[in-house]
Amino acid sequence: MCGIVGYTGKTPAINLIIDGLKRLEYRGYDSAGIAIPIQKSEKLFVEKRAGKLQILSNSLTNVPKSNAGIGHTRWATHGGPTDLNAHPHLDESGKLAVIHNGIIENYLEIRRQLESAGHKYLSETDTESVAHLLADAYKRNGSDLSAAMREVCQQLRGSFTLLAIHSDHPDLIVGARRNSPLVVGVGNGENFLASDVSAFISHTKKALELGQDQVVSITPEKISVTDLKGLAVKPKDFEISWDAKAAERGGFTHFMLKEIYEQPKAIADTLLISKSISESMNKAKQNSGLNLNIDLSEIKKIVFIACGTAYHAGLVGKYVIEAWTKISVDVELASEYRYREPAISKSTLIVPISQSGETMDTLMAMRYAQKNGAKILSICNTNGSTIPRESDAVIYTAAGPEIAVASTKAFVTQLIAIYLLGIHFAKLHNSLTQKEIDQILSELDALPAKVEQVLETVEPLREMTRKFKDAASMLFIGRGVGFPTVLEGALKLKELAYMHAEGFAGGELKHGPIALIENGTPVVALLPSEESVINEKMLSNIQEVKARGANVIIISDHEVKNFDLQIRIPTCSELLQPILAVIPLQVIAYEMAVARGNDVDQPRNLAKSVTVE
Repeated sequence: MCGIVGYTGKTPAINLIIDGLKRLEYRGYDSAGIAIPIQKSEKLFVEKRAGKLQILSNSLTNVPKSNAGIGHTRWATHGGPTDLNAHPHLDESGKLAVIHNGIIENYLEIRRQLESAGHKYLSETDTESVAHLLADAYKRNGSDLSAAMREVCQQLRGSFTLLAIHSDHPDLIVGARRNSPLVVGVGNGENFLASDVSAFISHTKKALELGQDQVVSITPEKISVTDLKGLAVKPKDFEISWDAKAAERGGFTHFMLKEIYEQPKAIADTLLISKSISESMNKAKQNSGLNLNIDLSEIKKIVFIACGTAYHAGLVGKYVIEAWTKISVDVELASEYRYREPAISKSTLIVPISQSGETMDTLMAMRYAQKNGAKILSICNTNGSTIPRESDAVIYTAAGPEIAVASTKAFVTQLIAIYLLGIHFAKLHNSLTQKEIDQILSELDALPAKVEQVLETVEPLREMTRKFKDAASMLFIGRGVGFPTVLEGALKLKELAYMHAEGFAGGELKHGPIALIENGTPVVALLPSEESVINEKMLSNIQEVKARGANVIIISDHEVKNFDLQIRIPTCSELLQPILAVIPLQVIAYEMAVARGNDVDQPRNLAKSVTVE
């Protein structure tokens, strides 16, 4: 869950590395560091600091000129966020530096062996063991850093991305990956390594995918990729479809606010996938969005596996796909799935949902299901990442880069992908008429404009939210698809406002949670349309909490009498309502964080891409 950048080329490296780290700081921001080779010197220049990247940046005075280097932003796992635990980590000679994303599971065993052999450690991290191992392997392999990296990777257990430099080879950077992201940026007389393409998007749109257990070596003029045995590998190239401006705030106070307002476009772009629904499955192109190059006609059960926000999208998907197709759908927390011996067969379709495509819990659950015979169709926002690359099929969403840690547009585009998948299955099983499918598609096409309407009316909501900034807790209630939607609203508030927040199914209030209501407790209630069979039930639930002193904020597509705090959203079919209803929930969480003085884009203890289990 760390940000990694490597550069070698014709330009002074320090500014490019710091700029790349700024674009990756959402991946981890409790410490940062850089290492660059110094011309005509046996040692490296290294600077690292606990705290956010700006602290490191402010400390960089009199940096030696160098056209290569590596940089890192950290999300701490082994050892707290201190200067010593920050990356890079050095060997004892000071000539070799390593940065790392992931976890080395057998680091304690390695550390004991190395310390008994006389190696001295300075940090509490698992990464420092890699630096010592590399130094020893470098000597054994005749000063060949790539060969040393291959040898060391075979000794490591866990998930990792590693970058290493050595003062003996000032223009060379060597990287390796296992279950953790690493991409190559291909420039003209310069090359990049990074955990995300946003680090180098200002300089090149050409990139290479790296596969599992591959080692890459870059110089300004050459890129070499091998497997761990040293056999040459031809990496797959791809073109980055968005530009650097998409990863900038563009006048908004925060990335999250910008991304909330980008949702109409993200939905519209993802809906372009629908054009390929009627095409032959084997004609679907990887980048067209819907890539269903597998036979789904015999599928009898669908299982969504995901974490956090993506899990809530899967919960909505259960309601949608079961209603449209009558196929049984389960939704599983990826972190739990492979540890409970789930029932899997060849007629099971596993649908991993991940914004980054590198979510470790989801990836490992997917591999478990695949090993047990299931077909895999992933929903992902990141082209070329591990989860879609290892899937049998993929629906790519078109959210574009999402820099704020709290997910917004990734969620709504995941829902769009699920709706399109539901339509696909409805066609396969003739469970909806063509007229019904056309009606759904027409409503989907209308969603971007309706989201725009919601966004145009949120200013009163922002003011209303500020009134509750001192509340100790906020509760959310909903029924039907409103239930997973309010779970997402509660998660957003926890992530951003650092306050207790819970989402409940309205009907469950009387079975315990209503005990939490006291005078003044803010409760957000998502009300379905008046025609819904659960509208009256939900109104009763609202009266139950109001009678016990709650301040109720109602989100609905129609006016409800005797309630002052109402947020109106446009009317749409009940199963599509989460797309519209989640927008006010995102705004509530955003505004509460601002009102409480919290860091909106980089909430405490969190990171964007969770690449450890």
